[in-house]
Amino acid sequence: MRVLHVYRTYFPDPPGGLQEAIRQICLSTQPYGVENTIFTLSPKPWPPVVERPEARVVRCRSWAAPASCDLGALDAIQTFRRLSAQADVIHYLFPWPYADVLRLFAPRKPSVLTYISDIVRQRWLGRAYGPLMWHTLRGMDAIVSNAPAYAAGSPVLSDPAIQPRVRQIPLGIVESSYAITEDAGVFARLGIHPAEPYFLFIGVLRYYKGLHTMVQAASRVNAKVVIAGAGPEEASLRYQAAELGVSNVIFAGQVSDAEKVALLKGCRALVLPSHLRSEAYGMVLVEAAMFGKPMISCEISTGTSFVNADGETGFVVPPENPPALAAAMNRLLADEALARDLGAAARRRYERLFSGPALGQAYAALYRSALEKSS
Repeated sequence: MRVLHVYRTYFPDPPGGLQEAIRQICLSTQPYGVENTIFTLSPKPWPPVVERPEARVVRCRSWAAPASCDLGALDAIQTFRRLSAQADVIHYLFPWPYADVLRLFAPRKPSVLTYISDIVRQRWLGRAYGPLMWHTLRGMDAIVSNAPAYAAGSPVLSDPAIQPRVRQIPLGIVESSYAITEDAGVFARLGIHPAEPYFLFIGVLRYYKGLHTMVQAASRVNAKVVIAGAGPEEASLRYQAAELGVSNVIFAGQVSDAEKVALLKGCRALVLPSHLRSEAYGMVLVEAAMFGKPMISCEISTGTSFVNADGETGFVVPPENPPALAAAMNRLLADEALARDLGAAARRRYERLFSGPALGQAYAALYRSALEKSS
């Protein structure tokens, strides 16, 4: 079964959470007879075809990217038409409005769509894009939501015309695809003794990550708080930490895969303080669960509270509430046995819901269902 995945950007261009999600879907479905091709745009699409372990990646030029919506030209439409004709099933990743335009030129094929996020920040784009979006969604054989809470809280997925098409498949990670080596030198670089407890955030430092709350909470926690990653909010976060005189916050900058593994294995807990629905899922929570680590996240009615089950795999606290966040961190700091038990439960939940076999079986079944429905 040949599946064409469609999204605006992919490796080897700079990585992101959704590119990694696509990679994991491709890797996980291979054992179930799925041959994967990825159509994408790139500002520098040379070579135009990249053979990767998970899929063949076919790239056309991105001529502009207003509001992070990469736009192609005539060659992109022609290439997409050719790839669509060769595919058995087309898998769209939402949102990417240009893909809705491409679909207008595609031959009729069984089609599914993974709905990653509502359009939250660019509301003007949402209004202009609405008619085309609804046309696309109504034309799908199935629409995948990554978590029940997100589907229930989404004005799009809860629409009566769309809801019957919605299926639940959590995003996951094929464990064998993950870096197994670790660089323990990161502890010396950051001034952390390997035996001391610390809390960890990993991700791009974006406006919706709630890291201003984590910096405030750190002043109430007698342990180091590591913020690993880079991004547009870094300067303001460093300024905030300096203004508050918070000395236990460590800005690690961008870390390598091997450094990330070492930090995840060594932390007391993974903290994801995102406070807006732009954090639709939180793949880093799945990473933490895979390593058997407890988690602390915020209740924002998205997939984060599905991956991190409150009281089972960690704690879910109100968003933008430094005292509540600090209290959860201090509870895990004071009770190592509790942290260990929650981490073990997180690992069990990973194996049941977020592992490679769970992800691959679910998506392979979805593709076959779409194919059978059209035959």
